[in-house]
Amino acid sequence: MENREKDLLKIRPLILNSHISKNMTSDELFQNKTVRPIIKLQNDLFIAVFKNYIKKRKNTFYDLSPENKIRYIENAIQKDTKFRNSLKGMVIGLFTAEEYATYIKNSSALNKRMMNLVKERLQSNMQLFELKKAQ
Repeated sequence: MENREKDLLKIRPLILNSHISKNMTSDELFQNKTVRPIIKLQNDLFIAVFKNYIKKRKNTFYDLSPENKIRYIENAIQKDTKFRNSLKGMVIGLFTAEEYATYIKNSSALNKRMMNLVKERLQSNMQLFELKKAQ
């Protein structure tokens, strides 16, 4: 178990523009120290998962305007409980036991932060969904 904790922390990318300060709330601190690096690490997986999501929904995403594609991503994360829970699992699965203990103290607020970050990441990578249809 000890190796798992060290290995998880070691593989996380550094986020140079992530601010850590003494005035931060515990949720902000957790977001910047734990959630952001995990989401960055999982970026390629999130892209692959969303491409599969598009494919399973008959590729309707590709027929939408750019504004509606942004809404599509938002709705997928907000309204599709199975999809949202899958995304959360991809993040939570890379928590250390100590981080998980912190997470469960305020999971509702942290889930909102987590899903907002994933949504923003998918929306900012929207061009990757345009190169070719999900395979």
